[in-house]
Amino acid sequence: MTLIEILTAIVLIMAALLCIALIIYLGKLTKSVNQVQNTIDDLTGKLFPLISSLSELTNKFSEMSNTASTQIEVSKRIVGSVKEQVDKYLELGEKIRWGIEDPVNKILNNFKAISNGVNTFLNHFKK
Repeated sequence: MTLIEILTAIVLIMAALLCIALIIYLGKLTKSVNQVQNTIDDLTGKLFPLISSLSELTNKFSEMSNTASTQIEVSKRIVGSVKEQVDKYLELGEKIRWGIEDPVNKILNNFKAISNGVNTFLNHFKK
């Protein structure tokens, strides 16, 4: 056997060993890819219900927000209406007060004038 034949045989054995190693590593790589695939499938199976629940939760929050906004608007209208009524009552009270106060002041002034007149008469009569 010549050196070239020995080297060729060694190269062929090395190539065969490399092919066997490549097959083993490809098997391990395939196994790892399958595990990743299974993990992704499990994760996907768990994410779909979570996404569905989050979607329902978002819809419920949206409904609650709309309901709260509607109730706030109703409350604003009620408060505005009550404010208008209170303003009307206060205005009416002010009108009544001025309507009564002015004539009462005139009567009091008349009584004071009469009192002053009577006092003056009595003082003048005593002298």
